[in-house]
Amino acid sequence: MDRLSNPGVRGRGIVSLSGVSPVGSDMSADRAFLSSRVLRRMAAVAALAGTAPLLGGCQVALLDPMGPIGAAEKSIILFATALMLIVVVPVIVLTLAFAWHYRASNTDAVYAPEWEHSRAIETVVWAVPCLIIAALGTVTWISTHRLDPYRPIASGEKPIPVEVVSLDWKWLFIYPEQGVASVNELAMPVDVPVEFRLTSSSVMNAFFIPELGSQIYTMAGMQSRLGLMASRVGNYEGFSTNYSGDGFSGMSFTARAMSAADFASWVKNARAAPGALTLASYRALARPSEDVKVRYYSAVAPGLYHDVLNQCTGGGPCRDAAMSLAMAKQALGANFSLCSPADPRGTP
Repeated sequence: MDRLSNPGVRGRGIVSLSGVSPVGSDMSADRAFLSSRVLRRMAAVAALAGTAPLLGGCQVALLDPMGPIGAAEKSIILFATALMLIVVVPVIVLTLAFAWHYRASNTDAVYAPEWEHSRAIETVVWAVPCLIIAALGTVTWISTHRLDPYRPIASGEKPIPVEVVSLDWKWLFIYPEQGVASVNELAMPVDVPVEFRLTSSSVMNAFFIPELGSQIYTMAGMQSRLGLMASRVGNYEGFSTNYSGDGFSGMSFTARAMSAADFASWVKNARAAPGALTLASYRALARPSEDVKVRYYSAVAPGLYHDVLNQCTGGGPCRDAAMSLAMAKQALGANFSLCSPADPRGTP
């Protein structure tokens, strides 16, 4: 029988191992226990509130974009968060409201054990999630096409091509138009699109500059493409977000966004570097190494990125050439032969 419906229960004793104890003393102990729990929770909340000023200097890179791609992705994050809060906030508020309204001391709360259905509640709990999913789906569809990494960034400036190779455990950046290369440092002029072509020399990695947006993977024998643009001068951290072995923690680089004049000066300094990126120096660079310092190359061997992409820096046949030969032989049939240095006439 419920205690609220039987006032006589309040005066009864409670049997324990030590005998019969009055209800009043037991309730006093419960109140003291609850008070101590409340005080502990209030102390924990106060401690967390005290650490808030210490977190004031923290910066979330994704929410502080320095380029148009990052800014568009930030708006998507905020929009999705706001949609989710449409469900989260009312649930938290109603949980507290229900707990307070139906507390044991509220004798005016309606007790309806036979209640089982409400069309209004069913409509809300189904309609709201469906509307949220529809909104998220629409935004995702539009933004996926608008922020396609292969899609060129609309700009009046000519894009700068940069070829990126992820090595163990460092990043190689090749500037084909400028004829220079750098390790663990990426330079770009502000308000100028940069078109990246990316591959890997060994295991899979992930290229990511949080302030500029759009992480993308690099894989051996495959090429990814990515377009980014910085809208403010500054140095931004870039790193790999895909575990790749012992030196993964140090596989980072600095993306330096600078003015056009400073970029021209950077290229000039790179061209004055003592070494060139030849096939032999690339093989030495590709050996596993950790915490590699920034270095520059004054020149780049022609077709080096092509050879890395097609996995022929070791002296073997390039994959694209081997595939073309295989397709040509299949098309010509067994009675034809392709020419080669050893057989210029291509005799069968």
